Amino acid sequence: MTRSPGGQRAAFVSVTTLFFAWGFITVTVDPLIAAMKSIFQLSYAEVMLTQFAFFMAYGIVSLPGAALVSRLGYARSILAALGIMLAGCLWAPFATRVGTFGLVLVSLFIIASGITILQVAANPLAASLGPPERSHFRLTLSQAFNSLGTALAPYLASTVLLAGGIFAVPEGAAVTAAQRAESLRHIDFGFLCVAGLILLLGLFIWSVRRKLAVPVAGAGDASGTAGSSAGGGSVVEALRSPWALLGGAAIFLYVGSEVSIGSAMTNFLHRPDVFGIPLEQAGKWVSLYWGGAMVGRFVGSALLTRLRASTLLATNALVAAVLCSAISHAPGAFAGWAALAVGLFNSIMFPVIFTLTLERSSASSAATSGLLCMAIVGGAVLPLLVGHVADAAGLRTAYAVPMVAYLCICAFGVAASRRLALRVAAGGPRH
Repeated sequence: MTRSPGGQRAAFVSVTTLFFAWGFITVTVDPLIAAMKSIFQLSYAEVMLTQFAFFMAYGIVSLPGAALVSRLGYARSILAALGIMLAGCLWAPFATRVGTFGLVLVSLFIIASGITILQVAANPLAASLGPPERSHFRLTLSQAFNSLGTALAPYLASTVLLAGGIFAVPEGAAVTAAQRAESLRHIDFGFLCVAGLILLLGLFIWSVRRKLAVPVAGAGDASGTAGSSAGGGSVVEALRSPWALLGGAAIFLYVGSEVSIGSAMTNFLHRPDVFGIPLEQAGKWVSLYWGGAMVGRFVGSALLTRLRASTLLATNALVAAVLCSAISHAPGAFAGWAALAVGLFNSIMFPVIFTLTLERSSASSAATSGLLCMAIVGGAVLPLLVGHVADAAGLRTAYAVPMVAYLCICAFGVAASRRLALRVAAGGPRH
């Protein structure tokens, strides 16, 4: 189906609103972790089950999500995903009313299941809405608005989740049942606000659904652009592609690292040997971490029109690894600033890994996208590992986990650059 440039731009703007929304919702979990740790008196390993429940949805739902997108198409899959997210938010008030940590985890899993389907649909859709050689630019620009959501969420959510209730109690004083109930009501209110956002977004997407009537990319269209047929959506197809597997591993490590650092950030900045600030203020400062990613994505979207995507990826990953080493060993506030700075270099990693993999994968875009979104389960696994290391050896030492992960991502970027050099030498495209 031929689409006018104006129609493609309108569709791209509509899809970009989805990136903003799921970024905002996903990062709301960061101050929620600090709240859960205090309300339920949990260890780092226990409270990281919050991220485990959220990101495990990617491992479980990506397979059926890819098949759903292949069967229903992008627009209807997006609407179904928003409906699932709304149901998860409406489950949360029941969970907070009962006051059980496990039921809050169920709510997060349902919300993340909807976000998983949303990502399986929206990432290749954003990449497909224009010329193949600018797919890196389009997806990185959409991810920049995703980062706008992640930058706003910690500040707004901390104001609700980490204020009043048990957080108004002086250090060392006893917490009453009424104060604990007040903090749980704040969590309830936060989820209901997110539900309202999703409902408004669903109405908007319904109104522009015809603009999103783009065929799901078929096999052989490795650039991520829409093909003439739906193609297979089975992730099994992607498992036969070495580059799909390498890209999946890179996404696994990147998301795991980004989530681990963001999840621990509030408690890390709160430490007396870092910034020593109250939890509510520390939660608001997490916006600087995600705001760095937002700035980096806007800058990166411009740089990617001039620089090789694989080179920029390798460079950013190497700098992020160096910063994680500084967090583990540097004294005082310098470690806090180093932790916040990692967000700037995280900025272009996800979209570049995603599009580099779509370009090189021998599987269909639907199958490859499904595998890559399934790999986001790294956000469930690495935070648990970081939590166990933090409990055993201290929170600073735990930053060695993302440091190793970033070095592996750097190696992926170098390998992708070499593959590009071979392709150019053979007379292929230069992107």
